[in-house]
Amino acid sequence: MNENITKRNNLLAQKVIKGLESRNMSGYYAGTKEEALKIALELIPKGSSVTMGGAMSAHEIGLVEALKSPDYNFIDRDKASDKRAAMLTAYDADFFLSSANAMTEDGIMINVDGNANRVSAIAQGPKKVIFIVGMNKITKDVDSAMKRARNVAAPINAQRFGLSTPCTATGSCMDCKSPDTICCQILITRYSKHKDRIHVILVNDNLGF
Repeated sequence: MNENITKRNNLLAQKVIKGLESRNMSGYYAGTKEEALKIALELIPKGSSVTMGGAMSAHEIGLVEALKSPDYNFIDRDKASDKRAAMLTAYDADFFLSSANAMTEDGIMINVDGNANRVSAIAQGPKKVIFIVGMNKITKDVDSAMKRARNVAAPINAQRFGLSTPCTATGSCMDCKSPDTICCQILITRYSKHKDRIHVILVNDNLGF
């Protein structure tokens, strides 16, 4: 990471963490992917049940691979014969892993979802939720965060999954009602009702989409 970008990220991360704390959420800052992995594993006791929604960032820091160790009960929906049943276990898991499609400088997170298994678990169910968020996803305010989620994250994910949506062709949101749309549910996480439930690890890197 460029030295000047790192300086900027260091300062911005502290602002985001203060915003998270004011919203009853815990924030952490990792200078590298390796540091992010260390923080995450310190938050997850061995023996915990862990599952996740779509979170490329968790893969990118090596967290998913680490949790596949026999030391943890990692519920891998991608390998489950009954994916619906695997997704439902998320609501009673000790930990749920996620990222954010976008996040504001004062700690508000935006997530867009198709099946809603991810946003519903973020909102309620798992005992704790851990977000892995690259500093590339930080935006000025809710309006710019929403635009990032709809015009950056959603088109890239639609293309990644080979979906037939207008944004796969145009690269930006068309506010479609396509059967393949992944913008079915939009969650704004602005406050955690339960202290110590939501933990956000900010990473000085470009992670996810």
